[in-house]
Amino acid sequence: MSHDPAPSSARPFRAGTDPRDEAPQYVLPLVVRIERGAPPARTDALETAARAVLVLLSEERAHGDGEWAEAVRNWEDARIRKVVRRARGAEWRRAEALPGITLTGKSAEVRVFPPVPLDGWPKDLAKLQVSGTELDDPEPPVAAGPAQPVLWLNPDLEMSAGKAMAQAGHGAQLAWWALSEAERTAWREAGFPLAVRTAAPGDWPGLTTAGLPLVRDAGYTEIAPGSCTVVADHPALRRPSS
Repeated sequence: MSHDPAPSSARPFRAGTDPRDEAPQYVLPLVVRIERGAPPARTDALETAARAVLVLLSEERAHGDGEWAEAVRNWEDARIRKVVRRARGAEWRRAEALPGITLTGKSAEVRVFPPVPLDGWPKDLAKLQVSGTELDDPEPPVAAGPAQPVLWLNPDLEMSAGKAMAQAGHGAQLAWWALSEAERTAWREAGFPLAVRTAAPGDWPGLTTAGLPLVRDAGYTEIAPGSCTVVADHPALRRPSS
């Protein structure tokens, strides 16, 4: 089973070798709310960002004749880019006034917006900071349950919280594409339960060869092109033991 659909940016970037590079480039904006003195937990921010991407992909406005459908199609026809910016106070209130969807986790708030041209960000989003988004977990996250979809992070890579949020969103999107319509419906109706965890170093090689959706970063920021960042381990995609 292939989990490397044509419109994914999960493959290494090689300028001039892919027709997607000739298409107009779009980006999916996500904004995480980080108030002074009350930052969200890192893992909750990653999980909330991943769910936000899934909610947008399943949103009626993103399909058919919906008001976001053309932007989503343009985005998927080119390199699949996601950029996470941060906001607080009045910045967050201005971001909330723009068309989009806000997802709330245990401590995190993330707003996802319909894709925009790479050089055509709305003014109130363009001026938000993207680099240096650092978050911590006050307590180690609990182990994921065996029946729970898990987005496994590469234990050998260091990423800012913003970068890791985008990568978790990529992993969730690849899982969504790999599922059947019935499996997507079941996941959506359950509220998109998922966990984001860093894989144990000894488990990582097996995860990357298990036939699960695999994110290879295009290398635009922070890490080298082709780096494997996330394995999307959804129960419906796991191969039965032989």
